[in-house]
This record gives sequence, structure tokens and C-alpha cells, in this order.
Amino acid sequence: MDAEDAEDAGDPDAADDTDAAIDAILEAYALKDEGRTGWQLRGVDAPESVAAHTWGVAYLVLALGDRFREDLPGVDLDRALRLAVVHDVAEAETGDVATRADSTADRADHASKEATERAAMVDLAGPLPDDVRNAWEAYEARETPEAVLVKECDLLDTCLQAVLYERDDRYDPTDGRPDAFVEYDALEEFFATTESRLRTGTGRAIFERLRERYRTVRARSATSEGADSDGSE
Repeated sequence: MDAEDAEDAGDPDAADDTDAAIDAILEAYALKDEGRTGWQLRGVDAPESVAAHTWGVAYLVLALGDRFREDLPGVDLDRALRLAVVHDVAEAETGDVATRADSTADRADHASKEATERAAMVDLAGPLPDDVRNAWEAYEARETPEAVLVKECDLLDTCLQAVLYERDDRYDPTDGRPDAFVEYDALEEFFATTESRLRTGTGRAIFERLRERYRTVRARSATSEGADSDGSE
């Protein structure tokens, strides 16, 4: 142990700082169990957690980020990964507030939601390096190419998840379907929520491919449901 480590080991303030950081991290780990509200409202069987969604967004940044360089020149994918990792961390304290596309559903006030999440970040990131809070603020501002990329991937991740849930038969649109969603067929609501919020040509092109794939899978599911209702084996 060198002199500096020895000094830290006997420094109660250093120990307090470490304990505060551990407490903040434990709070953030609630994301591992925080279910994604939109899927829950739709009755998806065993829907993903917010942390699982966060991993999906980070993976899309890594896997598809280069495709966005024409729309977002100079984008730094390593920096974008930092933003992706923290982009929903405030929900460890606030919970996941769903964005509803349906005109009859309740919508969260954006300014109130942002203020609540910013207050949560004071608690969650306070004892941690400034990079954590700064990355979250940069994502919320949407002023850098990295923040725009992460938001595009955030939106596209939802569409990918809808394809998976439909493909893997983890969603039954006839099972307790809420009246608030009747204007959308099955999981089409999530594509309706996404479409107008995409800001890049690359994001919109990927979105169209995903929507086409979803509708193909959905058509097969609907055919199967119709056969089952007719008593076919």
C-alpha cells in the first residue's frame, strides 16, 4: 500500500464518500427491476425492465451508430455510449412514465416530468463523478450529435422490442385490452409514438424497415388467431 492509499484508508471522509457512492449505485440498481410501463399497460407477458431497455439502446449505438454519421457528422460513439448508459437512470427514483400515442390516454406533463427527473438525478448522481450527471444533462438537452443519436436508438429500441414480443407470441391483443388503446391495432401504438419523434433520415429508414417487419409478423399472428377462433388445430 503506497502512502496515498494509506492516507485514504485512514481518512473517514474518504470512507464516507465511498459509502455515499455505493448507496447511490444501489439506488440506481432499481432499474434492473423497474418494468417498462408501456409494455405492462399493453399486457405483454414478462416485459423488459428499464435496465434491459438501457442495454438495448447502448447496443444499438454500438451496432448501428456508424450508419448515422451522414446525418450526424462528427458524432463520437464512445461519448454516445456514456449518454446511453445513463439516459434513463432517473427512473430508478421516479419510475417509468409511459409516452402514450393514444388521443384518449393520459399524458404526463413534459415540464413536470423533466423537473422531477432532474431532482432525482441530484440524489442519484450527487456522490458520483460529474461525468454521470453531465452525461444525463447532455442527453436531456438534445443539442449534441451524441444526444440525438441516443434518442434515435431509444426510439428504435422500442420498435425492435415490439417486433420481438409479437414474433415470440408474448402479447395477446384480445386479453384484457384497455379501451384507451382501441384506435391502434395490437402494438402499432408504439410505432405511432415513435414516428414523429425521429429526427434523422437514417433513423426514419430503419424505423420503416422495423414497422414493415412488425406488420408482417402481426399479419401472421392475426391469421393464426383467426384459425384458432374457428376451432382449427
